[in-house]
Amino acid sequence: MSRPTAEQIGQRAFDLGLIDDRQLQELWGELGTHHVDVDEFLQLLVRREMATNYQVERLVKGERTGFFFGDYKVLYLVGAGSFARVYRAVHRETGKIAAVKVLRKRHSEIPAQAQLFVREGLLGKSLRHPNIVPIYEVVSEGDTHFLVMEFVEGRNLRQFIKIRKRLEPEEAVRLMSEMTAGLQYAFERALTHRDLKASNVLVSSRGTAKLVDFGLAGFDDTSTDDIPPDLINSRTIDYAALERVTGVRRDDPRSDIYFLGAIFYQMLTGRPPLLETRDRTQRLSKTRFAEIVPIQKILPKLARPVVQIVNKALSLDPERRYQTPGAMLAELRGAARSLTEQSNGEGAPAVARAESSTAQPSVMVVEASPELQDLFRARFKKAGYRVLLTSDPERALKRFLDEPDTAGGIIFNAQVIGRPALECFNRLAESTRTEPVPAALLLDEAQHAWGEDARTADHRIVVNMPITMKKLRDVLTALIPPVGA
Repeated sequence: MSRPTAEQIGQRAFDLGLIDDRQLQELWGELGTHHVDVDEFLQLLVRREMATNYQVERLVKGERTGFFFGDYKVLYLVGAGSFARVYRAVHRETGKIAAVKVLRKRHSEIPAQAQLFVREGLLGKSLRHPNIVPIYEVVSEGDTHFLVMEFVEGRNLRQFIKIRKRLEPEEAVRLMSEMTAGLQYAFERALTHRDLKASNVLVSSRGTAKLVDFGLAGFDDTSTDDIPPDLINSRTIDYAALERVTGVRRDDPRSDIYFLGAIFYQMLTGRPPLLETRDRTQRLSKTRFAEIVPIQKILPKLARPVVQIVNKALSLDPERRYQTPGAMLAELRGAARSLTEQSNGEGAPAVARAESSTAQPSVMVVEASPELQDLFRARFKKAGYRVLLTSDPERALKRFLDEPDTAGGIIFNAQVIGRPALECFNRLAESTRTEPVPAALLLDEAQHAWGEDARTADHRIVVNMPITMKKLRDVLTALIPPVGA
């Protein structure tokens, strides 16, 4: 099958509603002819922000569906599981960014599975709490079923732990407190989660934990026997095994508490307490739960209040576990106070420690590529900076408008984000609140001409790419000097 021409790609984009006639004519006008290399046309399409790389790949393949779900235009794939795919999308009228979770076709054609998905969405739609990802819309039309949710800038907790290896007790207690607060809110409404695992917790770019996928909360049957096998994911098997071993009913909220404890253990040690295996027989075995290595053996210096919370939550005897999320939350808050007092009492007065903490220079990086986000975090952190990350320049600008001391400065990388990065860079200069904020705008080779439109100053500069990371660190230290420099 021959590769489509630039003209064919342009027509496909128009026919599918990705671009309008005015935009298409602008593209041809800038190129000067319809007879151009297809890669040149595609690069211009992406550079002018008329299409994303994800959309371009589908156009080249000749795909005709999956570009829109309802009023939402798909920008790119965020994640995929055996049950559904999640996309970052934008509302075609309002421009609002959202996450769209779409049931896979092979499941959407089976009524029982489609009904489960829709029921999940309706349950989630009823929940509104800072530590639960809200669902705004539930759409079920024919064999198409999808949920529209808040798009959380950040990553899931499993990815977060993989990068960080393990979390310090103070941070782990804070995140666990937020998860438990969300779970208590649902508990007060007679809902259990039944799918708690690190990948079902999102950590926003601001460091807030949010629960997602109250997947089987609404089921009130007493076993997994009536659920189609394809619907039983790995964590559901874990719940079934725990409840079989402990003899509790299927909707017992203490099962959620056990798996909260498992997440807490994983954050602190960097590894899950339960042996990870795909073997169903092993997953259902009582031995798997009985052979958890006590956390105090892995972390002998871990503060006693934290050890006690982990061990109580992970007790195999449900009567010895916390009986409600609220009871666990109360002890987490007590542990947080204990850790703070302990920290302030070791070697330095509380005031001196606070000054030391706030003295660390910080920088916000606006970067759309997850790989580059990780690179910036690692390199800048190594240079002594606290790094805040987001892929949304508008959100970054709003944070500085609301709180000018959000960070010591900001770096916009326009390579993938495009002109919105330039526009937000310029808008820093328009407010007396943000004008003093040090900023750098990174432009790739095709964007160098944009530098003429940038509102620069001694503390607001343009950096033309390519550039080595060492030189970029030099730029950063010039804009935001390290402590003592």
